[in-house]
Amino acid sequence: MELDSYNERKAFDETKAGVKGLVDAHITEVPHIFRLPQGTLSDKKPSVSASAIPIIDLADVHVSREGIVKKLDSYNERKAFDETKAGVKGLVDAHITEVPHIFRLPQGTLSDKKPSVSASAIPIIDLADVHVSREGIVKKVKDAAEKWGFFQVINHGVPLSVIEEIKGGVRKFHEQDLEVKKSYFTRDVTKSVVYNSNFDLYNPSSLCVNWRDSFVCCMAPDPPNPEEIPLACRDAMIEYSKHVMTLGGFLFELLSESLGLHSEMLKSMDCMKGLNMIGHYYPPCPQPDLTFGTSQHSDSSFITILLQDQIGGLQILHKDSWVDVSPLPGALIITNDKYKSVEHRVLANRAGPRISVAGFFSTNMLPNSTVYGPIKELLSEENPPKYTDFTLEEYTKGYIEKGLDGTSHLSKFKI
Repeated sequence: MELDSYNERKAFDETKAGVKGLVDAHITEVPHIFRLPQGTLSDKKPSVSASAIPIIDLADVHVSREGIVKKLDSYNERKAFDETKAGVKGLVDAHITEVPHIFRLPQGTLSDKKPSVSASAIPIIDLADVHVSREGIVKKVKDAAEKWGFFQVINHGVPLSVIEEIKGGVRKFHEQDLEVKKSYFTRDVTKSVVYNSNFDLYNPSSLCVNWRDSFVCCMAPDPPNPEEIPLACRDAMIEYSKHVMTLGGFLFELLSESLGLHSEMLKSMDCMKGLNMIGHYYPPCPQPDLTFGTSQHSDSSFITILLQDQIGGLQILHKDSWVDVSPLPGALIITNDKYKSVEHRVLANRAGPRISVAGFFSTNMLPNSTVYGPIKELLSEENPPKYTDFTLEEYTKGYIEKGLDGTSHLSKFKI
């Protein structure tokens, strides 16, 4: 075999025509000497977004040499932070007293920090009432989704004990021994369990690095084996995600009905096919006025079910004003023109750590060629489409490349 390979390579070399000579000879199959061992290209599809690669326009050097140097310094600082694998918690454990430059917002970004709308105006829907009047609940969901893109639910069927256990489990994961936590560190978003700080860390368009660490468990459609889930939160994650799936199914029914569609419509569009659970950890911040816990953004999921602890910090954008979402014990927050995901952000806080657990119903990490767009049954001459059709792959690629830059990605598809 080795002799055959040698002779074939020698014969190829003696033609002096190179690979182009083979193509000019109209070959239809790759010769054996060019073939890789089987399975070598099983990882052909990249697992890390190309947006992580820094791009620096050297034409700008004539305008601002200082700006180019600053970008390089920022990249190097982000890389050094990332390589510790200790996240923002590692900075706090090192007793820093000032927020590093990569976390600092452009001056004036937080001038609107104080809300101008009362938190009491945020819709709270009691799902226990569904047994009395499903029609009444559907109307409340419709009003909340149209006017706010956001609502809180109580009496949702998730036991308080399960809620407390998942909050405790997320906290235990982030506060466990660093060497154990590092074993889950990766920037490969295709893995079923991912721990890191800032998915868009290297994205130059992001406003700033956020004061937050996160871990992700992909719980549907193919959940990890139980032993793959971190021990610190394993049982709590499995149990809580079951309840989130049940609640999500019910909410998709209500949302379908509120649109005047049959109750299974959104579920039949695979809206429930994927579930990513994300446990965020926001350490106390020494200078909370200089950074965000999470920058302004809207979610890329079909719906998000969010649990926050008593510390708060979540704000939503309503009629161009920021509104505090005050923690309501046992309540879950639902985020979802008609029915557009609300833009929201999380403020940094001296108190902490703040814990939140988000359940994202989305198939954006799954192979999916389905084209999504305005639901045809809702369109008419009086109500034409406001958005173009797109595949989830197109949407997700753009969302990741854009990062949390303070703008809505959905607006890119507006007609």
